[in-house]
Amino acid sequence: MKKHIAVLAGDGIGPEITAGAVEVLKKVAATYGHTFTFEPLLMGGCAIDACGEPLPAHTVERCLASDSVLLGAVGGPKWDGLPGDKRPEKGLLGIRKAMGLYSNIRPAKLWRALADASPLKRELVEKGVEIIVVRELTGGIYFGERGTCTDADMGETAWDTEKYSVKEIERITRIACELAQKRSGRIVSVDKANVLESSRLWRRTVHAFATKYYPDVTVADMLVDNCAMQIVKDPTQFDVLLTSNMFGDILSDEAAQVTGSIGMLASSSLGDTTCGLYEPIHGSAPDIAGRDVANPIATILAAAMMLRDSFGMTREYAAIEGAVERTLEEGWRTADILSEGMKKIGCHEMARRIADNI
Repeated sequence: MKKHIAVLAGDGIGPEITAGAVEVLKKVAATYGHTFTFEPLLMGGCAIDACGEPLPAHTVERCLASDSVLLGAVGGPKWDGLPGDKRPEKGLLGIRKAMGLYSNIRPAKLWRALADASPLKRELVEKGVEIIVVRELTGGIYFGERGTCTDADMGETAWDTEKYSVKEIERITRIACELAQKRSGRIVSVDKANVLESSRLWRRTVHAFATKYYPDVTVADMLVDNCAMQIVKDPTQFDVLLTSNMFGDILSDEAAQVTGSIGMLASSSLGDTTCGLYEPIHGSAPDIAGRDVANPIATILAAAMMLRDSFGMTREYAAIEGAVERTLEEGWRTADILSEGMKKIGCHEMARRIADNI
C-alpha cells in the first residue's frame, strides 16, 4: 500500500519527536511491504519565522492533498508577544478547521510497565486505567466570537464566547457512541449545565441523540469540576468521556498525568474523511528542545493510530503498540518516565529501540 504523509514538525521538541515517529513508520513500511512518503511542511512558530504567518496557504493545500497528517507541537515563548491571530497556536486551530476535523480522540492508558510512574495508589493502578476522551474540536470557546474594549469603570476588558449548535453536538455524540459500542457501552458526558446555557443545550442534545440512535449506550452526566476531581480520585470508573472543546483540552491532560506521563499520550483528529491529523497531546516543551531528552512515544503511538484509523492497518498498529510495550518491559526510559532500576536513554535512542522491536 502506498500512502503520502504530511509532516508538520512544528516548534520546540516537535522536530525530534516527529523524526522518531517517521523512523518507526519507515520500519513498519519495510516490514509489511508498504511505501510511505513523507512531506515536511511549515506550521506554527517556524512558519511565522519563515513566512510571517502561522499557517501558510501552501501547508493547508498540501495537507488536504495528503493521505494523512502527522504533527509534532507548536508554540513557545519566542512568539508569546504576538497578537492572538498571529500566534503559533492559531495555526493549529486553523489546520483543524481547514481539514474539517471536528472530533479528537485522546486515549489515556496506564501501561503495565509504567505502574510505578503513576501518582495513583497501588490499589487503583492494579485495576488498570484506560480512559478515552472524545473531545469536540472545532466549536466552543476556542472558535467563538471574541474581543477587547476599554470599560470606563473596569479598564481593559476582554471576552471569549462559548457557542455550540445541535449539529455540532450531535456529530461528536455519534463518534462517542460508536466508540462506546465497541467498548463498555458507557459514556460520561461532561458539562457545566448548572451554570452555562451552552452546557444545558449540550446535555439535552447528547441524551436525545443517544436515546434515539444508540439505545444500547448508557449516558451519564457529570459536571466538569466534579469530573476533574473524580479522575484524580478514581480514574478506573471512567471509560469514554464525551466533552466540549475546552473541557476536553483540560481533562485529557489531567487523565494523561495520572497514567504516568503526558509524554505517553497520543491523539487522533478526524472529520468525515479518512484524512486525519495525528499528534501527541503534550506541548512543544521549548526548555528541553534540542537536548535529545524528549519522550517520542506519544508521537509514535499517534503514528500507530494513523495506520489503524486512516489507513485500516490494524496489524501494523498492533505491531507498534507491541514494540512500545516490549521496549518499556526491557527497562528503557526517557527522563519523564524514569524510575529506580530503569535504563535512561534519549529521544533518538528510544525511537530506534522501538523501531528495532517492530
